[in-house]
Amino acid sequence: MSSYSEDDAFEAAVPLSRRAMAARPAPYLDDLNPAQRQAVEALEGPVLMLAGAGTGKTKALTARIVHLLTTGSARPNEVLAVTFTNKAAREMKNRVGRMLGETVEGMPWLGTFHAICVKLLRRHAELVGLKSNFTILDTDDQIRLLKQLISASNIDDKRWPARMLSGIIDQWKNRAWTPEKVPAAEASAYNNRGTELYDQYQRRLRELNAVDFGDLLLHMVTIFQTHPDVLDQYQRWFRYILVDEYQDTNVAQYLWLRLLAGGHKNICCVGDDDQSIYGWRGAEVGNILRFEKDFPGATVVRLEQNYRSTAHILAAAGGVIRGNEGRLGKELWTEAQDGEKVRLIGHWDGEEEARWIGEEIEAMQRGTRGGRPVSLDEMAILVRASHQMRAFEDRFLTIGLPYRVIGGPRFYERLEIRDAMAYFRLVVSPSDDLAFERIVNTPKRGLGDKAQQKIQMCAREHGTSLLDGARILLQDKGLTGKGAARLAAFVEQIDRWHPIATAQAAAPQPMDEDALIMDDSAPARPAVSHMELAEVMLDESGYTAMWQADKTPEAPGRLENLKELIKALESFDNLQGFLEHVSLIMDNESEQEGAKVSIMTLHAAKGLEFPAVFLPGWEDGLFPSQRSMDESGLKGLEEERRLAYVGITRAEELCTISFAGNRRVFGQWQSALPSRFIDELPEDHVDVLTPPGLYGGGYGAAAAPQSNLHDRAAEANVYNSPGWRRMQARAGQRPIAQPRESRAPVIDLDAVSAYTVGDRVFHQKFGYGAIAAIEGDKLSVDFEKAGVKKVVAKFIMGADDVPF
Repeated sequence: MSSYSEDDAFEAAVPLSRRAMAARPAPYLDDLNPAQRQAVEALEGPVLMLAGAGTGKTKALTARIVHLLTTGSARPNEVLAVTFTNKAAREMKNRVGRMLGETVEGMPWLGTFHAICVKLLRRHAELVGLKSNFTILDTDDQIRLLKQLISASNIDDKRWPARMLSGIIDQWKNRAWTPEKVPAAEASAYNNRGTELYDQYQRRLRELNAVDFGDLLLHMVTIFQTHPDVLDQYQRWFRYILVDEYQDTNVAQYLWLRLLAGGHKNICCVGDDDQSIYGWRGAEVGNILRFEKDFPGATVVRLEQNYRSTAHILAAAGGVIRGNEGRLGKELWTEAQDGEKVRLIGHWDGEEEARWIGEEIEAMQRGTRGGRPVSLDEMAILVRASHQMRAFEDRFLTIGLPYRVIGGPRFYERLEIRDAMAYFRLVVSPSDDLAFERIVNTPKRGLGDKAQQKIQMCAREHGTSLLDGARILLQDKGLTGKGAARLAAFVEQIDRWHPIATAQAAAPQPMDEDALIMDDSAPARPAVSHMELAEVMLDESGYTAMWQADKTPEAPGRLENLKELIKALESFDNLQGFLEHVSLIMDNESEQEGAKVSIMTLHAAKGLEFPAVFLPGWEDGLFPSQRSMDESGLKGLEEERRLAYVGITRAEELCTISFAGNRRVFGQWQSALPSRFIDELPEDHVDVLTPPGLYGGGYGAAAAPQSNLHDRAAEANVYNSPGWRRMQARAGQRPIAQPRESRAPVIDLDAVSAYTVGDRVFHQKFGYGAIAAIEGDKLSVDFEKAGVKKVVAKFIMGADDVPF
């Protein structure tokens, strides 16, 4: 008589159909590495797949879904798979289909948090006072509704704008706070009226049978918390839960997932604590850090084999991220070759940084830098702040290098830049009706559609421009009230600024440090520079104040872009020349097709990869961001460090980090310190490059060894070169980091030059040349690459003084 073993008992408990399905071949497991396979096959109980950058987490996640279906562990409608974007959901569904060799049908619960919650909420809308056919308000509708409530509450909406209240309410909903749950510590929000208006807003939404996006999760969390029978139903339905990008979940998403997984606890979360970079929009890195506390006995699988980057790049990224205390910890490795070391280079200023990167890209494209030619599509520039893009866009447009901005419009196509340039255009050319139409009511001047139609009709009747039409209409009392007064002020401002812009365009070119040309017969330039005029226009028109009062997350970036626009004017003699330049380069750019360099922020780059990556602007205050550190302290600094890790790990073959010794901030030159993250790079995996030019170095020429990379990079930077310091001492010149004088230097025609005709000299901008003529301390120099230029003697140096 045979004994009945435990294995026999187990097999008897498993249905034959499931046993037969489990016995089928599983080719999708063959391509997985041991860690990935462990994560796929650990079906029962909580699992945390801690997946580093480039370790194939999407492949493992989709293989897990296929394994659930193939083994008969779950039917398609019993699997809840949650992503953050529709694109990720589509990709996951397509991958599952390819692995199964058939079209995926019957998986209604694979989608984004919001898409799945919409389906659930329509089934149970009455439990939160709604009907199943509720509407979802977009941002404009939300703002309009909040404005009505603010007005009814007699609150000054200029001081306390609706967008500010909208942002506060959205934060509360991300934390799963209904009006009655908002803690007392938050009661002072929105001038102590925030919670009151939040409650009114929610009541009004119910009256309208409407929700906003925050409500989709908030209402479902509320339903699950207050109706255990409903929660129990879905805990039984969703037998297996899978979550992508778990490190990016906010509190409401976290609570929703915990409630659903509270029964069977068959939840698999995939994420990387080292890539949690969205704290500013509510993401809580703590959600993934406490996974093992939330789900005791959880299986934690670390995916550490990287399939994207070289060993040097992974080591550099690992060196930086180890500076964070709040992390679970993992070490990425690869079977690929070491490749090139991460390159680190310091530049004189931001413009030189953009110029060097442009030359590097062209050299890599031609294959003259060494190695294979690299397509423009394979290169990316990742910046910390969007305003950094302007220097690269200007440089690339000038040299005709095709590029694309990912995650937003190009610099000169941004809303605030187009508005500001419309002011410039109207001041330069008062007959520019398109510019007038764009800004006459921006910022708001109480001029509705009817008032603007009156201006147009008056202009047509008199056969004149819209600006003159407005002037005539005001004289004839065709407009009255506040709108008329504000329009009159606007017209007066344009009339006041236009003669200044005209005088600037007629004046001779200014003398500066780069090429000083003197014409004693020329009229004096206006006392106000075109840069100062541009700032005055934006300030006095109220345009800058409009964005300062705007409390949306985009407003600070728009203000930084406006400052960057003012900075861009420095390279031109007047507003007219600047506008002509932008028009020409934008027209040329519209004709470009084919491969293009990608420019984007570090946040927009998450999830992408490129063979060659440039990471400019690694300076303290810019990266890490001073604002982030001021607002969030150590938490903000650690998120900035995670952002650095994300940036480095976007590179497959070549990663270049750069910083500038000087940047123009608020129109003034300021010295910049290299980012603290530079010292965290492991020296054995970094090459410090010497910039071409003053230092005379080529690619890969490292500076003398110092105590750390910060010192080595600074030593390699041209602003510390001995030749430049000797030149400054000889000329008695201030360091370049100080603000330039607004007046041109005085040229001494009686001075005795230290140079003679034929002497070989060097200029920081124009390079090497020979002196062709001398007039006092004004020299005519025939530069090898720039041709004949007239410069002042103190801005050049003897060729022998240039260090090699």
